[in-house]
Amino acid sequence: MLINVVVMLVIIQFIIGLLFAFNVVNARNEFLMQIYNSINSLLEPVLAPIRRILPRTGAIDFSPLVLIIGLQILMRVLLYATYGQ
Repeated sequence: MLINVVVMLVIIQFIIGLLFAFNVVNARNEFLMQIYNSINSLLEPVLAPIRRILPRTGAIDFSPLVLIIGLQILMRVLLYATYGQ
């Protein structure tokens, strides 16, 4: 369940970031900015090491995608270890 929560936080952070990037929502919207900053502060300790390993790709940040894939692999391994399926 914890893995699913982290994946959802990454997706929410991505969506809010897109809304800010394409000016769908103004970056001065305090409510969304607080949510974005809170999620960012929770995920930054996990995403920072991934960003250091990945090559620089300019404006596109692939670290959330790598984190989601890694968490999905971890979840599969844990399910297999627990239930043997």
